[in-house]
Amino acid sequence: MATISDVARAAGVSPATVSRVFNGGRVTAERAERVRKAAAVLGFSPNRVARSLRTQRASVIGLLVPDVEDPFFASLARGVEDTALRGSLSVVLCNTDDDVEKERRYLDVALAEQMAGVIVAAASRTRTDLSGLVARGMPVVAVDRRPRAAEVDAVTVDDRHGAEDATVHLLERGYERVACIAGPAGTSTSEDRLAGYRSAMRDAGTSDEQIHDRTRHGDFRVEGGHAAMRELLALPERPDAVFVANNLMALGALQALREADVEPPAFGVLSFGDLPWASLVRPPLTTVQLPSYDLGASAAELLQDRVAGSGKPLQTVVLRTVLRVRDSTRGPAPRPA
Repeated sequence: MATISDVARAAGVSPATVSRVFNGGRVTAERAERVRKAAAVLGFSPNRVARSLRTQRASVIGLLVPDVEDPFFASLARGVEDTALRGSLSVVLCNTDDDVEKERRYLDVALAEQMAGVIVAAASRTRTDLSGLVARGMPVVAVDRRPRAAEVDAVTVDDRHGAEDATVHLLERGYERVACIAGPAGTSTSEDRLAGYRSAMRDAGTSDEQIHDRTRHGDFRVEGGHAAMRELLALPERPDAVFVANNLMALGALQALREADVEPPAFGVLSFGDLPWASLVRPPLTTVQLPSYDLGASAAELLQDRVAGSGKPLQTVVLRTVLRVRDSTRGPAPRPA
């Protein structure tokens, strides 16, 4: 199905121009004709139901997250929805799969449909582009992940501090060769959590070369954690613990450990991000608990203020994490005498 971006490229205009053509905005006759011809060729038809709703002043916001199957983002989305509904806002949920192009298409749709605002967990710190929405005056709140150059409100977590605390906990429990399964390069959460791990390891006297050797990047999904853990277990000097930068990769890492007949807590495992079953596995999994619901609720509150015309300066809200200590980090097996 053709999108507003497809029509814009075919007509040689911006998505905003396409939106104005189909919503009664001011556009030169020549450009309007190009847009309509391109739309006819591509089979593009503006959503008349959505346009009718807009004339009735219905308020719809977009929520863009990488993967709603991730329990963290599912809880965040619930926080957004519950808070938005109390403010008479409806929520359209979009999965970007950490794909910047897919994210861009959804942002174009938000503009074309004249949504009241957008909450976005950015697919990339450097490549996510919110400038088109900001230029049009659309309220935008970055949640969990913040694009580096974006002039928008934001609600984030102190990822670096949480990761540093987690790594220090492993070291204090007696683990000496702590590895890290980081998320994909280019996302703010991944980079901040990796920075926290590195800081704690350097303070403990670990060399940068050792830190590099014990670091693997995953994709924030089960498969990525599984592959990274297998690589770490194959190192000549195998780690004795791992800090995993999100909950789904932790599940994959646990699977790889079980396949290799390696069991916590002899091999320490700590996940950044809690899971509903973390206390039920054997041994129960130590986690960094994230305020996922509160992240969503706070982002929705900020967006509601902007939709209502708040003229306050841009705000960044930073929430803290909580370390939930369980038996998966009880300590390594005693060394033979």
